[in-house]
Amino acid sequence: MAGVVVVGVDGSASALAAVETAAREARLRNAALKVVHAFMWPAMHVPLDPSPLGPPEGGLRTMVERLLAEAVERAEDTAPGVEVTGSVVTGEALTVLEAQSRAAELVVVGSRGMGGFVGLMVGSTAVHLAAHGRCPVLVVRGDVRTEGPVVVGVDGSAPGERAVDFAFREAESRGTTLVAVHAWTAWNAPVPEPQDPAEPYASPPGALAEAEERLLAEALAGHRELHPGVVVEPRVVHGPTREALIEAGRGAQLTVVGARGRGGFTGLLLGSVSQALLHHAPSPVAVVRGG
Repeated sequence: MAGVVVVGVDGSASALAAVETAAREARLRNAALKVVHAFMWPAMHVPLDPSPLGPPEGGLRTMVERLLAEAVERAEDTAPGVEVTGSVVTGEALTVLEAQSRAAELVVVGSRGMGGFVGLMVGSTAVHLAAHGRCPVLVVRGDVRTEGPVVVGVDGSAPGERAVDFAFREAESRGTTLVAVHAWTAWNAPVPEPQDPAEPYASPPGALAEAEERLLAEALAGHRELHPGVVVEPRVVHGPTREALIEAGRGAQLTVVGARGRGGFTGLLLGSVSQALLHHAPSPVAVVRGG
């Protein structure tokens, strides 16, 4: 057994979809699956047991045990043979799942839960974990597929290196193509230095595009050697990164991004591209933080 995949559940339909995805991820990794419910009511000192005037099967504690049992059963049905355990942990969901991520190789959550505000496309738990989780965080949203490529955003940054590594391993375990997308504009691409110091600090026609194509090839080279069986489709897109990745994610099994890339503001734990994908991606999104 390689490790453990953790999935957070709260009884919502979004969480049950996350359970199915998490079960498949655990099977791909030959890992155990831990289904976790964050039980915040004990800290609020409210009655947990059935009311003397109500049915014996009532009460918050019984309700939680029932939704956890349903989630565990769903996982076992989705991926027979995977070791599945259920756990009720006292605390608020953000804190509980962040703590669980310290010993997990992947945490899976739904895009929205029971406590979400109407109109929000993604819940606070998903965004918080993507920014603070100690392992990759997979947010289940959009169309969930078991066929199609894995898509990864590549920007050549050191923090993005782990996202590329994660995406290669995902494509390899799923036996599918990896679509590596590098998007650039004249505003976010560093200007190449002139070959002759006497020349003006400017680029001849086509130099930026060539530099960005070279950046993508170099960012993929070492990973291709480590995963020779993965078929890679490199795409250099002249345009905004967010739109390029959202478009590439249509029909994909998974889109992988780093938490932050080049050009981000220092101190931000989650960049604008990863946040945009969490809100608008047409398929599940994995956010991988740098070391």
